[in-house]
Amino acid sequence: MFTAASGRFAFLAVLAFSLITLPALADNNSSGKLKVHVHPKQAYVFVDGKAIRDGSQTIHLTAGSHEVSVHNYGYLPVSKTVQIDSGKTSDLDFDLQKSGDKVSGPFGDIELKGHPRAAVLLNGATPDYFVGHVDEFDWNWIWHQRLLVKPGTYNVTVTREGNTIWSGPVAVKAGEQVTVYLDKNGKTKTKSWPAGEKMAAEPRFEAGIASATVPIAPVTADLTAQSAPLDCGQSAQLNWNAANTVAVSITNVGNVPASGDRSVSPKKTTAYELVAQGPGGKVTRTATIDVNSEPVVTLTANEQEVHFHKIGDKVVQDDPVTLNWSAKYANQVTITPLGTESPTGSKTVTPQPAQTAVGPVNETVNYTLAASNPCGGTTTKTAAIRIVGSIDPAPAVTLASIFYPTNYPARAHPRVGLVATEKAELRQAANRFKDHEEYVNDHASLTVVGHADIRGPQSYNLKLSQRRADLVKNYLVAQGISADKIQVRAEGKKQELSRSEVAKLQKQDPEQPDKWMTHNAKSTWLAYNRRVDIILEPGNAPSTEAFPNAASDARLLWQRAQPKLHQVEKADQSTSTTASLQAAPQVH
Repeated sequence: MFTAASGRFAFLAVLAFSLITLPALADNNSSGKLKVHVHPKQAYVFVDGKAIRDGSQTIHLTAGSHEVSVHNYGYLPVSKTVQIDSGKTSDLDFDLQKSGDKVSGPFGDIELKGHPRAAVLLNGATPDYFVGHVDEFDWNWIWHQRLLVKPGTYNVTVTREGNTIWSGPVAVKAGEQVTVYLDKNGKTKTKSWPAGEKMAAEPRFEAGIASATVPIAPVTADLTAQSAPLDCGQSAQLNWNAANTVAVSITNVGNVPASGDRSVSPKKTTAYELVAQGPGGKVTRTATIDVNSEPVVTLTANEQEVHFHKIGDKVVQDDPVTLNWSAKYANQVTITPLGTESPTGSKTVTPQPAQTAVGPVNETVNYTLAASNPCGGTTTKTAAIRIVGSIDPAPAVTLASIFYPTNYPARAHPRVGLVATEKAELRQAANRFKDHEEYVNDHASLTVVGHADIRGPQSYNLKLSQRRADLVKNYLVAQGISADKIQVRAEGKKQELSRSEVAKLQKQDPEQPDKWMTHNAKSTWLAYNRRVDIILEPGNAPSTEAFPNAASDARLLWQRAQPKLHQVEKADQSTSTTASLQAAPQVH
């Protein structure tokens, strides 16, 4: 509490230039002294933006340049730069001049408890928002120590020596007194104060030995501009006037003095917002200047619907459209998704659907023209093109394993053993693969893997399975597949199908095996392993391993004993396939 005794003590202490030692600001080895004389005596001293304390005083500061400002609400602040030399004392005198008229009510009162020497800032964090120190606002009973504010919410900051003691919003109504307890984390207490609604106009600062009254003037501001719309390139005048402010800014202009005028040349309709801030609050004012700047555009398409058809990765139908456009009063034209174009023109385009999944296509592609000019005017026009059609999957590549008679092809007859029904299966596989290549861009290839049944040594079976795989490759090459797209591998009697696997394959076969196969399970098991598997890459998709039991050559392929050469040659012969095979490059 700012009592009479404490007031007298403070008065004597100020006259004696109390010595302030601030370790945060200086140390004894590299510091000097600064004696500050202030008028009025209650004025508050800031050094380098940090609140020090009120009144005339001596301060230890580090050697070097410092900015010293003195503030007292109702007076014009003064700021000076001082050079502090180590071990020396500098003097500064501040004689503040009164500023501003009286402030009228109604008022509310903000009372602060604790930290009497701390500075009080309203609605800002810099010294220009200073309104007094706590000891001037901590008692309102016998002696009146009042921080008077108009009704509203104020952000109160209490600070000293660079430290924020407390900061927070305080809502005040006319005829109310709000007490803020700084040592209780800003706890507030509100009570009725009818005198605030009846008070006459008060001077901006008035203080006695134990009293102080500081009424905070509200921020006021006006902003005006030409009301008639501008044509492109014309200028208009902004005029403004603000009072009781610390900072004034105008959008699209920047920081400005409290009052003035400015010529502006907006390129488009622009709202200029003035923001004036001060201890008494924040005021915004807006003035809008209209600008005429609209381009006139047309955009048409010769077709409103086009057809699209895609198989796998290949587009087989893709109808074009011709766009025509014009844009007046524009210097820049863009058409999405084409890019920048001349103000007038035409272009043939091919609309693409966004859909990538298999299924019917029915969607709309928009071509949007946007025209603009230097004044900021923009106009858009859209031409909608409907795309109908379908996306179909690539032809499936279904591959069946190829089976050989026992011990074929023999070393003496490496081209004999691929019977007619298996050749027919290979022709189908080749056609499917070539269709796949046409419609799918996945760099497909085939891996041909030869196998042999378990009889005989592995060295013999490796060579036998190699001949089987080579013969299949040669036949596929003869059907038009590039040799570099076929890889060959021999497994011999490794990777055998087990008997249980063969039994499972027989059950899964839609062409149920004849009785002659089921009566001899071992022969059937051996027949299943005299095969060549064909694997589609990428994807490692293997051929089906089902035995062709319904084929005309099935018994020849199935029998355990090695068939006679003339029997195999007869089953092997086919005029067209034999000619193709002889013309194809051979694998050795």
